[in-house]
Amino acid sequence: MSKNTSYINRPNRPLQVYAVIFLIFLYVPVLFLPLFSFNDSIYVRFPIEGFTVKWYGELMNRQPVWDALMNSIKVGMATAAFSTTLGIFAAKAITRYRIPGKAPLVGFIMLPLVVPGIIFGVALLVLMSQMGVPLSLYTVTVGHVIICLPFSIATLLPRFEGFDASIEEASADLGENGWWTFWRVTFPMVFPGILASLLLTFTVSFDEFIMAFFLTGTDPTLPMYIWSQLRFPQEFPSVLALSSIIIIVSFVIVFAGQWINRDATFGADKDH
Repeated sequence: MSKNTSYINRPNRPLQVYAVIFLIFLYVPVLFLPLFSFNDSIYVRFPIEGFTVKWYGELMNRQPVWDALMNSIKVGMATAAFSTTLGIFAAKAITRYRIPGKAPLVGFIMLPLVVPGIIFGVALLVLMSQMGVPLSLYTVTVGHVIICLPFSIATLLPRFEGFDASIEEASADLGENGWWTFWRVTFPMVFPGILASLLLTFTVSFDEFIMAFFLTGTDPTLPMYIWSQLRFPQEFPSVLALSSIIIIVSFVIVFAGQWINRDATFGADKDH
């Protein structure tokens, strides 16, 4: 083994320590939510007065919680479908065709990743008001699609970049048109990325608050319902319980999506 290879494979201790500190700083405060959701007191403080699961039981009997949950699921599913569909065409166009001004165009599409959500929220609220569009779950979905589209494209781009375009060319040479080539050749090859995009965009939409805050009508999403309950101290333990469930479910969905995409990518690399 050469010295250069040995140097590259040598563990970077300062970087590892930094990563551990970063993860602790990022996730330890979040872990307090599940901890206090089992507290027998309505007050968030140490020491914990007792262990109870009654706050989780109360959630089962609250119809507004279930209504808000269904609203979030509806918006999340619609957002995931639209974002992933647009992301498929965008990722294919970016990787397959020469587009004038491609770099600025891609940068413009990815703006929601860096521009504060409140800017888009206010802009969409003004636009909807000027157009006379009433605020509803439909307007929330529009806002979420804008937020989630960059996540979809970022997830799908590696799948299209690693896809051998000659397979599509072979399908065209055999007489298939573009539509059937996509469904019979392209879609199965990029399906893991599509599934990962659906899971990721659904999670982002389900947890998103700022767009919902500006664009929600009379039907609140689950984050909006949680925010509305924070004004009542007696409701706070149930909010902690609900937030803990959301954190766990979101983590499982995002982890599953990343695992599917990563496993499929490694499998494709091995095949090559």
